[in-house]
Amino acid sequence: MNNVYSVGQINSYIKNMFAQDFMLRSIYVKGEASNVKYHSSGHIYFTMKDKNGTITCVMFAGSRAGLRFQLKEGQQIVVGGSIEVYERDGKYQLYARDITLDGMGQLYERYEQLKRELEEMGMFAKEYKRSIPKYAQRIGIVTAPTGAAVQDIINISKRRNPYVQLILYPALVQGEGAAESVVNGIHALEQQAVDVMIIGRGGGSIEDLWAFNEEIVARAIFECSVPVISAVGHETDTTIADYVADLRAPTPSAAAELAVFSMTDYTQKCFDDYNLLNHRFRMKLSLYKSRLEKLQLRVSYLSPKSRIQEKRMYAADMDAKLREAMEAALLKQKHRLELYIEKMKGLSPLDKLNQGLTYVTNAEGKSVSDIDMVEKGQMLTLQMKNGQISALVTDKERIRREC
Repeated sequence: MNNVYSVGQINSYIKNMFAQDFMLRSIYVKGEASNVKYHSSGHIYFTMKDKNGTITCVMFAGSRAGLRFQLKEGQQIVVGGSIEVYERDGKYQLYARDITLDGMGQLYERYEQLKRELEEMGMFAKEYKRSIPKYAQRIGIVTAPTGAAVQDIINISKRRNPYVQLILYPALVQGEGAAESVVNGIHALEQQAVDVMIIGRGGGSIEDLWAFNEEIVARAIFECSVPVISAVGHETDTTIADYVADLRAPTPSAAAELAVFSMTDYTQKCFDDYNLLNHRFRMKLSLYKSRLEKLQLRVSYLSPKSRIQEKRMYAADMDAKLREAMEAALLKQKHRLELYIEKMKGLSPLDKLNQGLTYVTNAEGKSVSDIDMVEKGQMLTLQMKNGQISALVTDKERIRREC
């Protein structure tokens, strides 16, 4: 038998045929959702049907990030993806990459096209984003005058800082003329010289939020001279206005938190800054005081008055030392003199005379200490303690004395 193939070969061949069909690799299918099952793995299994047939579908967990609603039975949907063969079972199915509710498909395509165009123009670039003023005093709000969005902004603003001025431009945020109304609000508040502007509304479907996906709104935000915070929808809603704005807030309440500075935090910051400034001032004052004291010491040391005073003290010290040295030298000499006086006393004739001895001199005034120096008839003078006597030698006698 010729041309006999296994089941696996047939399934593989058919799979390759599907893979080579360009249309099946990227296709959008419209129908009603049924048999919807959310698996614990994160995958979604469901069937699409219309009056002419059904097709099995699966959306893997990795593709669910783009699903913006809960898939339910009976919903009319448009599924974008690829049709492939599950080789093991020999069945083909639609592998969903994105799912939109019927009627949203064309809007979504317009959204993606405008997003790409504006991004290519650089309107989403970070270098064009302006910083939001930290202490805004006048805040403009472009939103509907009624509804939860404006009320949330007012309540949070009053709680955070009751002194901030809120200026509301009551704009249409949904339906015909909404985009033009938002643009007029941006221009009007720009003329009011507000510090920052909040543009937004509450959540809704893509149709409800479509005014914030219009190009005229995007350009008005981009060209606005005032920093703009977008607050459109809920956290999962993202519009063109969010990409163009200087800052995106996930909700209107979050936008108020970002735009209105907290008076409590500001007061605490002022108190902290005061303490820090006071501490630094005291540190500087102490530093300069220390430097001044050092300079004063240097000036006092180098000043003429100080030098003269120093020299005067030195001279006084030297004078005292000199006087002490002189007194010591005089005392020493006085002691020596006293010793000499005592020695002289022992040799003094007057002292001997006072002791009863007599000093004898001849007529020539020479001292007579030996009997041989005297002759009979010679005149001698005898010196006594209180006078002198003239005597004539009438006789002389040698006397032998023992020494």
